[in-house]
Amino acid sequence: MKLGFIGGGNMAQALIVGLKNQQFVMQNITVIELDPNKRANLGQLGVIATDTLTSVKDCDVIVLAIKPQQLPTMAKTLATILTKQLVISIAAGIRLIDLSRWLGNYTAIIRAMPNTPAQIQAGVTGLYAMQSVSNSQIALADQVLSAAGGTLWLDSEEKLDAVTAISGSGPAYVFYLIEALQAAALALGLNAEQAKQLSIATFKGASLLADASNTPINILREQVTSKGGTTEQGLLSLQESQVTQAIVLAAQKACERAKSLGIELGRED
Repeated sequence: MKLGFIGGGNMAQALIVGLKNQQFVMQNITVIELDPNKRANLGQLGVIATDTLTSVKDCDVIVLAIKPQQLPTMAKTLATILTKQLVISIAAGIRLIDLSRWLGNYTAIIRAMPNTPAQIQAGVTGLYAMQSVSNSQIALADQVLSAAGGTLWLDSEEKLDAVTAISGSGPAYVFYLIEALQAAALALGLNAEQAKQLSIATFKGASLLADASNTPINILREQVTSKGGTTEQGLLSLQESQVTQAIVLAAQKACERAKSLGIELGRED
């Protein structure tokens, strides 16, 4: 497989590093990047880094890894060199119907929503394919995106807005909660380094336990919560503050923004 990336930012680099770790031949990857400093960094990975868009015309798969606002203009140029390549878009909010239109009604397109833990190959990506995408092309897309972590194929494009709200924005929620736990640790007299170590290790350990166990999450929570104990008091406070409702609302707001972003960006001719 020959693979092309349009855009060489953090997410593209995360995928490239993941592919390199899977022994993918780096010389089979071409990256279109206008920033000369980024091109130099990409070159150190062994890929072909250039600023010429037509360099990806012979690729089997082209990954669109630029900002959503840049896609309408770029897509119209890309349309002139597309023949049978699979196009994968990781641009947030851009709907397939709009991207297809910008690409001259091209239909071999998959939309994907990875997340930032892809930078350490610990991400998860939601994907949805247009109906004309073949099974072999779906397998190629899965090979590319699984380099960043797990993949989750969806049965409707609309669910990608929910994926954006949960796993796309989710790392920010987790970092927010880690910050809150650090603040609590400082308030209780621990120093900054102790607060950081305990907070991160707690989230990491609990996540790994949840992933490794077949026990439902609510049961794992109950196993930590002794009647009349310290954890029970902490959870009661969280319940009184309606933390669950606040997180659900945050995800709903993120999902609504993902939908509106797609509508706004889709108005481009």
